[in-house]
Amino acid sequence: MRNPIRIGVIGGSGVYNIEALAAVQEINLDTPFGKPSDAYITGTLDGIRVAFLARHGRGHRVTPTELHARANIHGFKQLGVKYLISITAVGSLRQDYAPLDIVIPDQLFDRTRHRESEYTFFGDGLVAHVSFADPFCLDLNAILYQAARTVGATAHNGGTLVVIEGPAFSTKAESRINRQLGCDLVGMTAIPEAKLAREAEMGYAAIAMVTDYDAWHETHEVVTADMVVQNLLKNAETGKQILRAALPIADAQLRDCVCLHALENAIVTNPAVIPPATRAKLDLLVGKYLPPT
Repeated sequence: MRNPIRIGVIGGSGVYNIEALAAVQEINLDTPFGKPSDAYITGTLDGIRVAFLARHGRGHRVTPTELHARANIHGFKQLGVKYLISITAVGSLRQDYAPLDIVIPDQLFDRTRHRESEYTFFGDGLVAHVSFADPFCLDLNAILYQAARTVGATAHNGGTLVVIEGPAFSTKAESRINRQLGCDLVGMTAIPEAKLAREAEMGYAAIAMVTDYDAWHETHEVVTADMVVQNLLKNAETGKQILRAALPIADAQLRDCVCLHALENAIVTNPAVIPPATRAKLDLLVGKYLPPT
């Protein structure tokens, strides 16, 4: 892109726009992986250029399983995004992570089942294995936590987010087992989104907004869609305040990190045998690492 946008924001349930954006433009993109969830909304927030995408589409039209996660991430890559902030609703699996709290998770546990086609950009004759031990960008995580504390949110630094298939919420048994596994939060969209962001060499982090105690808690109601929506309405403004506080720090401090070089030693396929169609499809991601044909 001629004038790249370094910071992207992907809004989950309840976050379908950023009202404070100025000089707004809508950009519809095509990708080799289909259409993204919606148009990208670009603009400036306090003078900083940002690209925003409603993960489920405006009006919330797309289930977690139906998401074209590869297209969404590829579109951000086309716009020049280096750092991607997810605003996401989660359930809590811990007593001390209460509804309306903010968590900046640092680990992921994958329990999805039907997202094989969206798990990776690679295949079709080109194999790459990225490091994913730390699935979130630690530099961006630190900035988001600092911003959350600055705006007065009840914020927690770190936690394991288990990602379930959805769209139904957990059974009580599933919720209790996820707690026994050591998970702290439950959501439906960070996988494969975080993996794809790593493959696209973006720093990815999440502002996780706690809406409920999932289904494990003996003295709280089990999670319902209405409960999630009501707490999201209360929490969405906090999430946007954190974003606004984080952007100037991120813009000033984030210049490089290991996430931006994730493919440097990850491609294992001999360039001479990569099919031309696959090479062309993935050129935006791998072109700088492959010799000219």
